[in-house]
Amino acid sequence: MIISASRRTDIPAYFADWFFNRLEAGFVLVRNPMNPHQVSRVALTPDVVDGFVFWTKNPAPMLGRLGALRNYPFYFQFTLTAYGRDVEPGLPGKGEALVPTFVRLAEVIGPERVIWRYDPIFLSETYTADYHLRWFEQLTRRLSPYTRRCTISFLDFYRGTEKRMAGLKLLPFPAEAQGALARRLAEIAHGYGLAVDTCAEAMDLSACGIGHAHCIDGALLSRLGGVPLAASPDKNQRPACGCAESIDIGAYNTCRNGCRYCYANYTPAAIAANAARHDQRSPMLIGKVGEGDRVTERKMASLRVEQITLDI
Repeated sequence: MIISASRRTDIPAYFADWFFNRLEAGFVLVRNPMNPHQVSRVALTPDVVDGFVFWTKNPAPMLGRLGALRNYPFYFQFTLTAYGRDVEPGLPGKGEALVPTFVRLAEVIGPERVIWRYDPIFLSETYTADYHLRWFEQLTRRLSPYTRRCTISFLDFYRGTEKRMAGLKLLPFPAEAQGALARRLAEIAHGYGLAVDTCAEAMDLSACGIGHAHCIDGALLSRLGGVPLAASPDKNQRPACGCAESIDIGAYNTCRNGCRYCYANYTPAAIAANAARHDQRSPMLIGKVGEGDRVTERKMASLRVEQITLDI
């Protein structure tokens, strides 16, 4: 199986020690977010894990320990936008910290393993289309030697998102305007040799060279691992999502980046409570197995397709 680490939280930024402890132990316990008393025991051993996909805005805490992943294919989805701390209050500075971290990561693992995400895109009185174009060009110029692809998407409103975004003076952003901005962003990216795709967007922008992303990408993990993978589409994602099936080992209400557009956090109180319950030595990201919990072994098998060779 493919392990997603994680759409629900920023494991590289805040839980790197816990992750490497679980990798060494060979398993992790994951609560079902829809049924908290249902706990899965997920193996993390190379015989069943076909790769890791890390989602992060700051992988710096992992940089010195990536050698522990030498037996696994892996890559990073690295979100790096042009928003300020009014939108992303918990992040280090972009120019002085995150851009250099992006560069260092690519120098260690190679640009094919670092996917740049410029998302989600929205318009406001501050973050106009011209603002995005100006700063996207600057970021592209800096990052293009260290990645091969940029994934973009547009803001969706989830539970609590609209309330958190209040005060940013959002502007209307209809599909036609989204498409027009996407085309201009693609022109910039293509000028620096980067491919561009969209994440879970139904609009067809193929005429301007923008494809549909596969953020959990079985084909990329196949190339990185040198073995074909029989990866199936993930039926639990949105219809426009192109991701392969994966197991997510994160937990909601645990990321401290504080991004106002985030769908994975509900309230600051919930985040603070979960932070207090985190133990890097626990098999579970937050808390421990308690009374009433039912732990079951997750059935896992490698997706590797063993190639047959003929001796002639």
